[in-house]
Amino acid sequence: MTGWWRKNPWFVRYMVREGSALFLAAYALMLLAGLACLVHGEAAFNAWRAALATPWSVGLHLAAVVIVAYHSITWFQVMPKTAPRLPFDPRRITWAGWAATIAVSVMVVALVAWAR
Repeated sequence: MTGWWRKNPWFVRYMVREGSALFLAAYALMLLAGLACLVHGEAAFNAWRAALATPWSVGLHLAAVVIVAYHSITWFQVMPKTAPRLPFDPRRITWAGWAATIAVSVMVVALVAWAR
């Protein structure tokens, strides 16, 4: 029963997308390790940064860019097919509505930054 998904190109693309999510989760854990090193002090953080300067790490980052691009493209191709229908006509969303949403978002971020 293993490998049944290899016979259908749609399933192959699906499995590659899901596999890319696992790779991206591992990449996120690596970045989280950098944050943990930052908490442990400057020496630990500098050692982590030195590890990122190796050729293997640069290759990993280049692979991550390619995998993120593939994952993003395929995700946006799938989303319209799986998203629920809007409870209103999407043509009712105007440029003024977008502008108001952006303005309110900027004001909320500015208020949070000012409160700090």
